[in-house]
Amino acid sequence: MAKMSSNYLSCAGYDIHYTAWGPQDAEPLIMWHGLARTGRDFDPCAVHFADRYRIICPDTIGRGLSQWARDEKDYGLQMYARIAVDLIDQLGLQNLRWLGTSMGGALGIKLAAGDLKGRITHLALNDFGPEPAATSVERIIEYVSNPPEFNTIGELETYFRSIYAPYGYQSDEQWRAMAETSARRKDNGKITVHYDPRMIRQLIHYPTDYLMWGAYDQIEAKTLLLRGENSDLIPRTLAQEMTRRGPKCQVQEIPDCGHAPALNVAEHFEILETFFSSPL
Repeated sequence: MAKMSSNYLSCAGYDIHYTAWGPQDAEPLIMWHGLARTGRDFDPCAVHFADRYRIICPDTIGRGLSQWARDEKDYGLQMYARIAVDLIDQLGLQNLRWLGTSMGGALGIKLAAGDLKGRITHLALNDFGPEPAATSVERIIEYVSNPPEFNTIGELETYFRSIYAPYGYQSDEQWRAMAETSARRKDNGKITVHYDPRMIRQLIHYPTDYLMWGAYDQIEAKTLLLRGENSDLIPRTLAQEMTRRGPKCQVQEIPDCGHAPALNVAEHFEILETFFSSPL
C-alpha cells in the first residue's frame, strides 16, 4: 500500500496542509478537492496513482487542516490561485497534471488559463464546467451555509451518505473515512464538518468567480471533463459546448453518479490513466 505523508507550508501568508504520495522525482499530479471538502477525498485515487506520479492533495484555505482566512474576502478563486502557485513553486514543480473536483476544477481552469498556462499539461475537470447550473449552485449553498451539529461520528457519516449520495458507490470503509477526515469538534462538544462556514461567502463577494468561459477559451492544456451521468451542475448541453470551445475537451460520462463522481473505483482510474498518459 502506498504511503501518505502529511505536510504544511506557508503559502501566500497562510498555513496550508497537503498530503503527498509517490516518489519525489516522479512527474507531479495535483489533486484539488471540491467546495466543502478536503484533500483526503482523493485518498483512493492517490493510492492508485502513487506508483507513477508525485501526488499533492492540498486542503484549500478554510478547509481540513489548513488555516482559516483572517479576512473572509480571502475566500475566492484569486486567493486560492495565489496559494496554489506558491505551493507549487515552493515544491519545485514545473510541468504538471491537474485533477480538480468541482471548485478544484474551477481553480484548474483559472490557473491553466493564467498563472500556470504552459505548465499544466493535462487538465481533468471532475464535474465542473465554465457555467455551472444556477439551481445546482443554490442546492449546494443551502447545505454548505449552515453546517449541522452531531453527537457522534456515526451521525455525521449518515448525513454524508445522504447529501453526498450523488458521488456514487463508496464502500462502508470509504464512507467512514470520509466522516473521520471531515469532522471537527466544537467547543460545545458537538461534531460538525471540517470547514469555515464563512467560505461560502465567496459567492457574495465574488459572484462571478465560477462564470469562466473567458478563462476556459484561453486554455491550451489537454482537457478532460468527467461528467456525472446524473449531474445537476453540468448539463449535457454545457458539456457539448465545452467540446467545441477553448481546448475542445474530451468528455467521459460516469454512470450512476451525479455531482460529483467519487473517483474511487477501477473504471474511474482507467479513464484517468488513459488521459494522463496520453501525448500532448
